[in-house]
Amino acid sequence: MYKPLPESLTIKQSGINGLGLFACQDINQATNLGVTHIKLDEKIIRTPLGGFINHANEPNCAKVELHANGTEPFRKKWNLVTLRDIKKGEEITLRYTFYDI
Repeated sequence: MYKPLPESLTIKQSGINGLGLFACQDINQATNLGVTHIKLDEKIIRTPLGGFINHANEPNCAKVELHANGTEPFRKKWNLVTLRDIKKGEEITLRYTFYDI
Protein backbone atom coordinates (compact mmCIF):
# COMPACT_ATOMS: atom_id res chain seq x y z
CA MET A 1 0.00 0.00 0.00
CA TYR A 2 1.34 3.42 -1.01
CA LYS A 3 1.86 5.93 1.81
CA PRO A 4 3.05 9.42 0.85
CA LEU A 5 4.40 10.04 4.38
CA PRO A 6 6.21 7.80 6.85
CA GLU A 7 4.20 6.71 9.91
CA SER A 8 6.23 9.10 12.07
CA LEU A 9 4.98 12.26 10.26
CA THR A 10 1.71 14.12 9.71
CA ILE A 11 0.58 17.36 8.05
CA LYS A 12 -1.10 20.11 10.06
CA GLN A 13 -1.31 23.90 10.43
CA SER A 14 2.12 25.51 10.83
CA GLY A 15 3.16 28.54 12.83
CA ILE A 16 5.78 29.19 10.12
CA ASN A 17 3.64 29.20 6.98
CA GLY A 18 0.44 27.43 5.90
CA LEU A 19 0.63 23.69 6.40
CA GLY A 20 3.72 21.96 7.74
CA LEU A 21 5.14 18.53 8.44
CA PHE A 22 5.12 17.43 12.10
CA ALA A 23 6.51 14.51 14.08
CA CYS A 24 3.83 12.07 15.38
CA GLN A 25 6.44 10.44 17.60
CA ASP A 26 9.99 11.05 18.75
CA ILE A 27 12.44 10.64 15.85
CA ASN A 28 16.14 9.91 16.33
CA GLN A 29 18.98 11.91 14.83
CA ALA A 30 20.20 10.64 11.41
CA THR A 31 16.82 9.07 10.54
CA ASN A 32 16.14 8.94 6.80
CA LEU A 33 12.50 10.05 6.42
CA GLY A 34 12.29 9.41 2.67
CA VAL A 35 12.57 11.00 -0.78
CA THR A 36 11.65 14.71 -1.04
CA HIS A 37 12.72 15.47 -4.63
CA ILE A 38 13.88 13.67 -7.77
CA LYS A 39 15.56 14.99 -10.89
CA LEU A 40 14.26 13.85 -14.28
CA ASP A 41 16.40 15.27 -17.07
CA GLU A 42 16.73 18.93 -16.01
CA LYS A 43 13.45 19.10 -14.07
CA ILE A 44 13.29 18.79 -10.27
CA ILE A 45 10.06 17.18 -9.06
CA ARG A 46 8.87 17.45 -5.49
CA THR A 47 7.34 14.35 -3.87
CA PRO A 48 4.38 14.54 -1.43
CA LEU A 49 6.90 14.33 1.44
CA GLY A 50 8.78 17.34 0.04
CA GLY A 51 5.65 19.43 -0.42
CA PHE A 52 4.99 20.42 3.20
CA ILE A 53 8.41 21.15 4.67
CA ASN A 54 8.83 24.74 5.82
CA HIS A 55 12.07 26.73 5.77
CA ALA A 56 14.08 27.53 8.89
CA ASN A 57 17.44 29.25 9.26
CA GLU A 58 18.29 26.63 11.91
CA PRO A 59 16.57 23.51 10.50
CA ASN A 60 16.22 20.14 12.20
CA CYS A 61 16.56 18.23 8.89
CA ALA A 62 18.63 18.36 5.71
CA LYS A 63 18.20 17.21 2.12
CA VAL A 64 20.84 14.62 1.30
CA GLU A 65 21.59 14.07 -2.39
CA LEU A 66 21.75 10.46 -3.47
CA HIS A 67 22.61 9.26 -6.94
CA ALA A 68 20.03 6.91 -8.36
CA ASN A 69 21.02 3.39 -9.30
CA GLY A 70 20.86 2.17 -12.90
CA THR A 71 17.33 0.77 -12.56
CA GLU A 72 15.70 4.05 -11.51
CA PRO A 73 14.27 6.35 -14.21
CA PHE A 74 15.65 9.50 -12.57
CA ARG A 75 19.21 10.78 -12.30
CA LYS A 76 19.29 12.10 -8.73
CA LYS A 77 17.15 12.04 -5.63
CA TRP A 78 17.18 13.88 -2.35
CA ASN A 79 16.19 12.30 0.95
CA LEU A 80 15.15 14.08 4.14
CA VAL A 81 17.44 13.19 7.04
CA THR A 82 17.14 14.44 10.62
CA LEU A 83 20.06 16.53 11.90
CA ARG A 84 19.18 15.97 15.56
CA ASP A 85 16.62 14.18 17.71
CA ILE A 86 13.11 15.51 17.03
CA LYS A 87 10.37 15.44 19.67
CA LYS A 88 6.77 14.39 19.08
CA GLY A 89 4.75 17.44 17.94
CA GLU A 90 7.79 19.34 16.62
CA GLU A 91 7.63 20.76 13.10
CA ILE A 92 10.06 19.33 10.54
CA THR A 93 12.12 22.14 8.98
CA LEU A 94 14.67 22.48 6.24
CA ARG A 95 16.93 25.19 4.84
CA TYR A 96 15.54 25.77 1.36
CA THR A 97 18.02 25.34 -1.47
CA PHE A 98 15.73 24.78 -4.50
CA TYR A 99 13.33 27.67 -3.84
CA ASP A 100 13.58 31.38 -3.12
CA ILE A 101 12.11 32.50 0.19
